[in-house]
Amino acid sequence: MTLPRKDTQADPDFRPHRVVVLVLDGVLPFELGIPHRIFGRPRDSLRRYLYEVVTCSIRPPGPVETDADFAIHVAHGPEALATADTVIVPASYELGPVFEEGVLTDELAAALAHIRPGTRLASICTGVYVLAAAGHLDGRPATTHWSDAEHFQRTFPKVRVDADVLFIDDGDVLTSAGVAAGIDLCLHMVRRDHGAAVANEVARRTVVPPHRDGGQAQYIQRPLPEPQLATTTTARAWALGRLHEPLQLRDMAEQESMSVRTFTRRFREEVGVSPGQWLTQQRVERARHLLESTGLSVDQVARDAGFGTAQSMRQHLQAVLGVTPTAYRRTFRAGGVETTGSGRFAH
Repeated sequence: MTLPRKDTQADPDFRPHRVVVLVLDGVLPFELGIPHRIFGRPRDSLRRYLYEVVTCSIRPPGPVETDADFAIHVAHGPEALATADTVIVPASYELGPVFEEGVLTDELAAALAHIRPGTRLASICTGVYVLAAAGHLDGRPATTHWSDAEHFQRTFPKVRVDADVLFIDDGDVLTSAGVAAGIDLCLHMVRRDHGAAVANEVARRTVVPPHRDGGQAQYIQRPLPEPQLATTTTARAWALGRLHEPLQLRDMAEQESMSVRTFTRRFREEVGVSPGQWLTQQRVERARHLLESTGLSVDQVARDAGFGTAQSMRQHLQAVLGVTPTAYRRTFRAGGVETTGSGRFAH
């Protein structure tokens, strides 16, 4: 099946990564729009689109009802799934037996059968029910919106459900929590495919934070800090300007005139992770940026990012990205985008 390309490529050997979004009855328009917004932006140094996003239904082209008071026209049928490098299933409120019993309808099963082995799969919010009902999550970690997590676990007892995270990257299958967590997941996939600089540019154009780590907690019944009390904003800005220095928790707390205990509690309430975890995240992002955009030695990058030694940075990048600094630089070298054969990194 041939689908129209977003742009005309001068290089006949160049092929953008094709993302196919599966639209089901009752789809949430916000979640449906996320893949198009995030993957429709990235370009390489030659201004070629790195992704091509198409939308398909489980039926022939035509209207699909949303959960709002309007329908959308979907231009492609289920055969489009056979052309995908990545398939994304957004949230739907009308999954029927998939949600109620954990089983696929015959029509949905026939559509999913078009997906080629090795295709990367992802879900946003309740789209995870489709992946689980198809057997892709047995014995694997997954997440969904916190309000559905208990029901999801009962319906699919073989899945290792984690309701306390924004998204989970399990290699060839990725799942996210609800609504805005889908943005985090899609940005993470861009970052995994093409590096931090490309993902950050997409985030900047989309006016969203460039990086919220998948392990950051969902916001579940958390009391808001009292308005009259100070926040940790000043301390975070202060720390970001000094990532290359050895920062202590008490130094950050002093910026807000708080005790370490109060600062730590307030920081976790506002950011969702501890100050130490946040600092490591920021230093990893700083290291990625320097490895991608400069010719600094690995030792210098480690110092500038605040890891102190190349060995320390290597351990942190290996834990987060599954690769060494040298391998990361080789894959995402400055001046253009280069991907490995699979374009995959473990998270």
